[in-house]
Amino acid sequence: MGKKKKQSLAALYVILIAIAAIILLVKHFHIKNFRVIEPDVLYTSGQPRGMDYTRLLYRYHIATIINLRSQAEHRDRNWYNEEVTWVRNNGVKYIELPIEKANYFPSKGTGDQFLAIMADKNNLPVLLHDGSGENRVAMLTSVWLRKVDGRNAEDTVRLAEKLKGQPATTAEKTFIEQLAN
Repeated sequence: MGKKKKQSLAALYVILIAIAAIILLVKHFHIKNFRVIEPDVLYTSGQPRGMDYTRLLYRYHIATIINLRSQAEHRDRNWYNEEVTWVRNNGVKYIELPIEKANYFPSKGTGDQFLAIMADKNNLPVLLHDGSGENRVAMLTSVWLRKVDGRNAEDTVRLAEKLKGQPATTAEKTFIEQLAN
């Protein structure tokens, strides 16, 4: 009975170590606020880090990364150098469409640039990100959903709320409603 008990304990330890390894691996490959808007076309997230880029390339075949952060935010952390180096080394297009964090509504010019990028099939799939994957990402995604994907304002507001993780403000609802197809 003593030998069986030792074997059971050893098996339990192996299982616990395997579970711990799986948890660490999942955390290691977690991209903040990652969302699939339309498979093989548009994905959104917060700032990827480390191995997230490799996962995006091999699992989702990302062809273009669009960064919505402003120049001032580039200096905040070393993420910018990591991202630019990675895209250069892996043949992924990198586009900056800066939208200020405080005034997160895209201008008409920025919206038009984004739509032109999305219209070029060579750019797809696209990862659209900022620091958190919330406000700026939600509003620019709304431009594409309304003008290209043909979604109505109500559906677009619901998706924007999901991306933001909170109810849409009156200003956000008005912005989305004014995006005519």
